Amino acid sequence: MKLLLLPFAFLFAFIETVGGQTIISGKVTDRKGDILIGASISIRGSYDGATADTLGQFSFRTRKKDSVVVAASYIGYETELRKVLIAGPTMEINFRLKDAFNELNTVTITAGTFEASDSKRMVMLRPLDIVTTASGGADITAVMQLLPGANRVGEQEGLFVRGGSANETKTVIDGMIVQNPFFSSTPDVPQRGRFTPFMFKGMAFSTGGYSAQYGQALSSVLLLDTQDKVSDESSTNVIAHLAGVGVGYTHKGVVTGQLYYTNLAPFLKLIKTNIDFVKPPQGFGSSLSVYQNLSKNGVLKMYATYSDNDNALGLPNYDNGGKTYLFSLRNRNFFTNNTYKVNFDEGKWTWQSGFSYSNNSDNITIGETPGDRKDERAQVRTVLKRLWGANMENSVLAGVEYHNIQNSNVFGVNEARLQENYSGAFAESEFYLSTKLAVRAGLRGEYTSIIDKANISPRISLAYKTSQYSQVSFATGQFYQTPEKNYLFLNKNLGYELANHFILNYQISKNDRTFRIEAFDKDYKNLVREYQNTFDPNPFRFPTGPTDNGGFGNAYGFDVFFRDKKSVKAGDFWVTYSYLNTKRLFQNYPVEAMPTFSTAHNFSVVYKQFVPQIGSNFGIIYTYTSGRPYFDAANPVFLGDRTKAFTNVSIAASHIRAIKGSFLVFFLTIDNVLGRRNEFGFRYSSDGQSRFPVIPVAYRTLFFGVSMNISSNAEVPKEGKLDL
Repeated sequence: MKLLLLPFAFLFAFIETVGGQTIISGKVTDRKGDILIGASISIRGSYDGATADTLGQFSFRTRKKDSVVVAASYIGYETELRKVLIAGPTMEINFRLKDAFNELNTVTITAGTFEASDSKRMVMLRPLDIVTTASGGADITAVMQLLPGANRVGEQEGLFVRGGSANETKTVIDGMIVQNPFFSSTPDVPQRGRFTPFMFKGMAFSTGGYSAQYGQALSSVLLLDTQDKVSDESSTNVIAHLAGVGVGYTHKGVVTGQLYYTNLAPFLKLIKTNIDFVKPPQGFGSSLSVYQNLSKNGVLKMYATYSDNDNALGLPNYDNGGKTYLFSLRNRNFFTNNTYKVNFDEGKWTWQSGFSYSNNSDNITIGETPGDRKDERAQVRTVLKRLWGANMENSVLAGVEYHNIQNSNVFGVNEARLQENYSGAFAESEFYLSTKLAVRAGLRGEYTSIIDKANISPRISLAYKTSQYSQVSFATGQFYQTPEKNYLFLNKNLGYELANHFILNYQISKNDRTFRIEAFDKDYKNLVREYQNTFDPNPFRFPTGPTDNGGFGNAYGFDVFFRDKKSVKAGDFWVTYSYLNTKRLFQNYPVEAMPTFSTAHNFSVVYKQFVPQIGSNFGIIYTYTSGRPYFDAANPVFLGDRTKAFTNVSIAASHIRAIKGSFLVFFLTIDNVLGRRNEFGFRYSSDGQSRFPVIPVAYRTLFFGVSMNISSNAEVPKEGKLDL
């Protein structure tokens, strides 16, 4: 399923890029006539805009019509708003900005957060970056794993952040926690995320020290904000590729519906796999989204999706010479996320409320034994926010949320059930003490009925501007999480697990180049520990020994990030490196050790190139990850062995053509071009005498397809590059 949504993402990326009808150009200077290199120009309420070049000139396309407000801004100057009437194929607007000695929005808190949005000044990645990154498969999480602070764990889905396990990271859409952000888990087969990146206008990947608005995550939150209305046009999308077919229709930017059918049989016939697929993954799905202005200042967003997928594998029986046994899975998932947002008093006040519900059902057969996994989550959330200050640069907010969560596991004659009522309340303020110093301080309180305990966690972040283009940031705070459900099935007397974060960050961003370095220290307390006479390395085991909160751990290190979109014309590349030193005493570990999902060194290089002469994009990525710990009963040092290093070279390409008013997008990806035989760890027989390597589903994969968009205002760009 990993590459399933890639073609949809390429199609949406293309539509997002090429819909312009009017070219708006001009020049930005100050009152003295000096040019302002890098000034930002955009149409209010849209993502159409550009940045002034070395001559102070700008140019961009827009599909907006009639009356719009064009804004020009630059650090240290007042933002100028110009109301214009768009008419004709071209128009010129020139700006002369005033000095703003009282302008305070010159520093942004960045410690612990990588932004991927179109609205933040400190932008690292945007949604289109997700779909144009080779080896990412247009999957949000897969690309986020290439950023500093995260490491790739090839046999399991999820974000593993700075020594944290996958369950320590939560996915949040418009403020609401997503119960099942990935397709249902299969042993040693990583699953992709359920959502395409172009559902979202912004993505923020927190590596720690995140806002008090969110909780129940010891390490990280992945914050996703859904798109606003981006077009008044209607369009039809059709797609075909090795994994299936799909069709989508958008009516005047208000309602979008999609249907798709997947069957990986053609894909699996093309490549050699390391897994015996008794039944190739197949299924169908649908989604419906609505964006509606209910009033002048109020917006309703509704999203619902349903999917039904099944597959069957022959998994190795480690106690029987590697022979296989049947593992079949049928997953049915329904998810809906709905929010209403309104602002009043000229935008000084904002109120947002949301409701979401998810229902996930897995029917499983392991060998000849049937089983079921079911979970439900219903949640409501409301937040009130107030802007204040001379330029509305400061804010204060408060909110509450409530969740009802139900889980059940049935395997053979064994059955376990949980019901949890979880509530949280939070308050937070962001304010500027000077033009160079920004502060964010927050407090969060939580209560959960399942362990009948409450907590209060303070959090604070600071940012200081060291020059026109650089700043330092610091963040610290406490982060609590309820223990994993497998432990709560057996012991409801456990307490919250706790992580204390300390993060120091330096960042400089100038001329489309960004350099960032961040040091961190994360201290774990009250981790769940299971006591057994011997260590069982099986990651899929169900706990059986007595448990308490006697575990602890620590993780420290640093990350480096550099991105350059300037040096090569129509090119873009970034380099990341992360160093991690971590140890834990938790779960059924007998002594403190580096967890099996952690790696000391992670390095990646990403390069993309657009060739306008042929309307094509090309990308290549190289990743390196040092060896991960694994258990060897013959080694007296617990988890003292390491796998061989992981390396991967992947490429991606896409080509765009216009045929009779329609767009055709051809795409191709090849993962692990060199066919490197990577290993992610080992599995053992029950007596510990035999071990078997955990390897990828395939050493090399190739995927290709074509998509078509039919729209009345479709237009292929004749010059320039796709907005990477």
